[in-house]
Amino acid sequence: MKKICGMSVSVFVALVSSVVALLATVTTFFVIKEKKKKDDEELERYLDSSIQ
Repeated sequence: MKKICGMSVSVFVALVSSVVALLATVTTFFVIKEKKKKDDEELERYLDSSIQ
């Protein structure tokens, strides 16, 4: 019985770790996407002002 309980704790920890890693990946993706969008807007403003 102890081995089964120990295994289920290990499986639980592995699942939680997987979910945390997945959330970190998704968060990183959105942060990078938002930064690129901000950089593109800043570049567009710079180019517009340099043309005038």
